[in-house]
Amino acid sequence: MGGVYALGAPFFNRGRYRLFASSPLEYSARAIELIQRSTVIDMLGLLTLDYRRLLAWQTNTLAFPDEEYKRLLASGVNAIQPAVGFVEGDVHRSSLDDIVRWNRFLREHAHQFVRVDRAADLERAKTSGRVGVILGLQNSAHFRTLEDVDNFFALGQRVSQLTYFDNALGGGSEAPAHELSPYGAQVVERMNRLGMAVDVSHCSDRTTLDAIDVSSRPVLVTHSNCRALVPSSARCKTNESIRKLAAKGGVFGVTMVRYFVRPSGPATIEDFLDHIDHVASIAGVEHAGLGTDVDLDGRDGAGGRKQDLDGVRYPLKIFDAAEGLLRRKYTGPDIELILGGNFRRVLAEAWRPAAASALPAPAAVIPAGNGYELFA
Repeated sequence: MGGVYALGAPFFNRGRYRLFASSPLEYSARAIELIQRSTVIDMLGLLTLDYRRLLAWQTNTLAFPDEEYKRLLASGVNAIQPAVGFVEGDVHRSSLDDIVRWNRFLREHAHQFVRVDRAADLERAKTSGRVGVILGLQNSAHFRTLEDVDNFFALGQRVSQLTYFDNALGGGSEAPAHELSPYGAQVVERMNRLGMAVDVSHCSDRTTLDAIDVSSRPVLVTHSNCRALVPSSARCKTNESIRKLAAKGGVFGVTMVRYFVRPSGPATIEDFLDHIDHVASIAGVEHAGLGTDVDLDGRDGAGGRKQDLDGVRYPLKIFDAAEGLLRRKYTGPDIELILGGNFRRVLAEAWRPAAASALPAPAAVIPAGNGYELFA
């Protein structure tokens, strides 16, 4: 996709514009304006799905090409949560290493990225022309004790998915009836108190409902789809879960992963938009958002299974989404909510600590000499 990010003068054609000289795609002035006005948040947006490449970028300051950063800026996104889920081996150690690597990367690339610790940082990233990065993980098995929740919060983690597969907190999506455990309820309470957002994207049906009940703050689905449209997928959420999430103020991020968008056959941006329509129709447009679960290159390169949507140019997927929402007659203010306003609102609520005394003291959280650093 070399040159996709090379902005030049817009190519005008009956109120439509070619954003990039190397792309034949045209977008309406209205779609472009809405993206420029919005703080666009992708709650499962990945810098790259090539994790060896990501590791190289995180461990060598000079390895991250300026071209990659320009592609990300040109994609229209203002903030991403590039969360992964560690499920094998020493999950605590792997998760800790991941957060530390991200902290070092963000410190060394502070001219390009902003670590998002609070809602105000989302706007700070946009107004400064940088990209916000929300540190999260797709498994909470690294919370061996409640003190671990404090430790990871002090290191910058602001979102945690309770389960990927079954763990000590509750059930994964492959076991729909598995409940949130008593320990899982304690972790949710601790996250609420600190101001760390609870994510139930991969949780079982029962654990999803339990977590929403237990949480005193709105709960997130950062990246999933609607089971009413893909009945065969346990990873997609039921109408009951979506409605209950919304009733507590939560927001539902819709993915662009093909087999969560449509059970079989052709799958396009229109099928993705059907899921946004469904969330909006049963829960309200104030509870729909984006969690695309893909990078700027798409997923088709990883393995033999087709995972991408037909016809979507992934570097421009935000523009495709905005254009599609306009086609479906969503209003400008509603599109701004879907593109990021809803997640910005819910994160502000989820991240508000219960009290100043709830915040862990950094000196007490990270023992001296263990090789890990806090990121101020």
